[in-house]
Parts: sequence; structure tokens; C-alpha cells
Amino acid sequence: MYLLINSNKMFFIFILFFSTLISTSANSWLGCWIGLEINLLSFIPLISKSNNLLNSEASLKYFLIQSIASINFLFSIILMMIFMKNFEINFIFSILINSSLLMKMGSTPFHFWYPNIMEGLSWFNCFILMTWQKISPMIILSYYMNNKFIMLISMINVILGSIGGFNQLSLRKLLAFSSINNLGWLMMSLLISENLWMMYMMLYSFLIFILLLMFMLLMFLYLNQLFNFNMNFIIKISIMINFMSMGGLPPFIGFFPKWIIINFMLNFKLYIVCFSFIMMSLMMLFLYIRIIYSSFMFFNFKIKWFKSFINNKMIILINMFNFISLLGMILSTMFFF
Repeated sequence: MYLLINSNKMFFIFILFFSTLISTSANSWLGCWIGLEINLLSFIPLISKSNNLLNSEASLKYFLIQSIASINFLFSIILMMIFMKNFEINFIFSILINSSLLMKMGSTPFHFWYPNIMEGLSWFNCFILMTWQKISPMIILSYYMNNKFIMLISMINVILGSIGGFNQLSLRKLLAFSSINNLGWLMMSLLISENLWMMYMMLYSFLIFILLLMFMLLMFLYLNQLFNFNMNFIIKISIMINFMSMGGLPPFIGFFPKWIIINFMLNFKLYIVCFSFIMMSLMMLFLYIRIIYSSFMFFNFKIKWFKSFINNKMIILINMFNFISLLGMILSTMFFF
């Protein structure tokens, strides 16, 4: 459970962050590709453990998928350099480049690897995969974007992300489908403005961080663990607040960026897209409520071998995060209006 921080791990985490800066600040397509490759090669040692079969399998799958996506990306760039001297927006090349970047992020229709790999990772690596690993492909995507194609993909992301989470018993797979759903919102925010995308990404990372921190400290991996253990009531409330915020329920901070995106979609008269986004967000909310309601209703005694790493200091820290999540809308209205 605990994070084994050693020099090797710190070195690869540093290279992981540094590689994202390389790919996002590169002034050529080749520089972007090099940054993505360094990112891949630094993430593989972080997720692979020789004594854990699931970790080894996940790292091998991740390497193969990312290699295929990188080859497609490089192939598209070379083709574009041969056939188009001025790099003007071309329908076929833009779809080729966008598709390879979508595969890197785990977006639909290339999302089948994403939940399987998430299942084999620790909570810390899940956090990196769901947040940091999306940054460089999203920024490169904004350089050469086919707007209609990305809008269609974001709609499919939102739909499949909410439907896919229904029959999941693993918390990691459930959060993987939640991540696919949020990727649809992220891509829509990228179509609107980069500042809005940055705000959504920061808030999503913040909410995911709190949830994964709680699951890591409580050593939760599956849904039945949420139901069976008589946890501290404050922790149950904390999980509820953060799930509600992730779903985008109005009083919480998670609703704020979704509200802005919905406003923009209505201003641009994208009524069908907006309707599908709102309905699928409601489906995700239903999923979260179903989990929380069950964990509140079921009451079991503590099992002797149930281990928890949460102490009073941790509860105070989690409550501070919850306070931010609860007062998010009030703070945001003060800052933005």
C-alpha cells in the first residue's frame, strides 16, 4: 500500500514530468514525438514490478499500445511532411494525427486497453495515468485539431464512459470509465478554450487525488469493501462528497466547470451535444449515488484483519479538502462574477 520512495522512483517521476514539458514546449512535430517517447519510457519502470504479475502484464500492455500510437503519430507526421509543405489543416492527416493521440490518452474508440491496464496498477500510478498522462497528448491535439471529429469523439466518450461503468465491481475499473467520461468533457473544454481546459483539468485532478488518497489509505480495491466495512462516518461522508463532486452535482466544485461548458455549448447552439452530455452526466451521478447509498445503508461490524492507515491527522486533512469541495461554488462565484 505505502509508497516506496527511492532514488530510482524519484528519478523516473522527474523524467515523467520533464518529458511532458518537452512535448508541450517543442516547436516541431519531431520534438513532440520525442517528448511522448521519453514519457512512455519513464512511466514503464514506475508501473512494472517483477514480483507482481498484474503489474508486469499492465506494463507490457501499456508499452505495446503506446508504441503503436507513437508509430502512427510519427507515420502521420512523415506523410504530412512529404505531401504538404505548409502543414495546412487537411481532413485525412488531421484525423490520423488526432486518432494516434486519442489512442495515447485512452479515448474512444481506442479505449479498450484503458480499464484493463488500470486494474493492474497501484492507486498512485492510477492517479498519474488518469491525470498527468493526458496533458501532453491533449496539448498536442490542440495544435492540429479536426473540430467536428473531436466533437463526435467527445460525445462517444461521454456515452461509453457512463454506460461502461454500470457492471463494474472493481473501483479502479469504475474510475477508469469515469475518466473516459471526463475525457469527453475535457475535449469539449479544449474546443472552447485552453484556459477552460486547464481549469477543468486542475479541478478533475484535485477531486481524483482526494478519492484515490482515501482508497489508498483504506486499502480499498473493490466495491464490496465499501459496503462490508463499518468505516468512520466522517470517511463515508467524505467519499460521498467527492463522488457527488465528480458527478457534477450543483453545490460542489465539480459542477462549476461543467456548468461553464454547458453554457458555451448552448451559446454555440449545440443542443443535441449538450443534451447527450447532461444525460450521461446524470447516469454517472446515478452510478455514484448507487455506490454511496449502499455503503451508507449496509452496516457490518469491523473485521479483525481490516487494516486502515487513516489516523486523526489524515481525517483533518481530508476534511480540509472536503471543505474546499463544498465551498467551491461559493468561492468560484466570488472570483468569477
